[in-house]
Amino acid sequence: MLDSKPLLLNSDFPAIQRAQLETLQVNLGYTCNQTCKHCHVNAGPNRTEQMSLETINELLTFIRQHNIKKLDLTGGAPELNPHFRYLVREARKLNVHIIDRCNLTILHEENQQDLGDFLAENKVEIVASLPCYNQKNVDEQRGKGVFDKSISGLQQLNTLGYAKPDSGLILNLMYNPTGAFLPPAQSILEADYKAKLRDDFNIEFNHLFTLTNMPIMRFGSSLMSKGEFIPYMELLKSAHSDDNLNTVMCRSLISIDWQGYIFDCDFNQMLNIPSKLNSFAKQHIADLNINDLEESDILVADHCYGCTAGSGSSCGGAFN
Repeated sequence: MLDSKPLLLNSDFPAIQRAQLETLQVNLGYTCNQTCKHCHVNAGPNRTEQMSLETINELLTFIRQHNIKKLDLTGGAPELNPHFRYLVREARKLNVHIIDRCNLTILHEENQQDLGDFLAENKVEIVASLPCYNQKNVDEQRGKGVFDKSISGLQQLNTLGYAKPDSGLILNLMYNPTGAFLPPAQSILEADYKAKLRDDFNIEFNHLFTLTNMPIMRFGSSLMSKGEFIPYMELLKSAHSDDNLNTVMCRSLISIDWQGYIFDCDFNQMLNIPSKLNSFAKQHIADLNINDLEESDILVADHCYGCTAGSGSSCGGAFN
């Protein structure tokens, strides 16, 4: 696989600093039941990296000590970590709002048939990947049969109460482009998704988030092999808006890898770019002094333009 990291490091991206920490985004491992073309984690069925129970308990200690109220769980497929349900239960006891970044097909995997019930019982917010409401586009990006399983998974979640009024069960969808272009306006696309999924499949959801494809890992390699890397970076930079700098997620979030080490964001984690907190050496969550975070510099590179292009993009969707 071609490595885009050397092309990203000599960057003119504007300097940004942290605000107050609100969210721990935790990568529970790279094991996944899918192998998606755009995946910036290079996750798949053959990846074996998984967060240990010891590290999960260190996370819970940090959450308890610092009164963290939002836990964003990602992967791979985070649900495939053998300690996923333990972490969710223990974090809920601490009154933490939990987000599960779910690929939907995991609901059909062996030993996961009761996953939807578990998520509903613990009032876990679901951010579900669905890059299109068109079967051909989804299967092309995520694998044959993924669309049908995704639709079935959404219908199952609706049956459990997700996206229903007054249920308290939040179901958001995540869109990312199928190629080297920016996502359309989030509000317009959300309306299209809602109409199409309601009319064709009787599916409801709360909101649609749009995420720009990052020029790193699997997608970055694809851009390089097709000779599209430089044009794509020019597109991101030409669409940059300083207005988006105040709302990028890294200002209120830290990213934790499967071993418990701290990064400024999930994308820096995948590029193995440590934060500046410990003079560019990796720092473990068990050793983090939370007072060092606020107003500290965030380490940036050219892939950061993916978060500020157009309407802005992050794991929480467009900014405006």
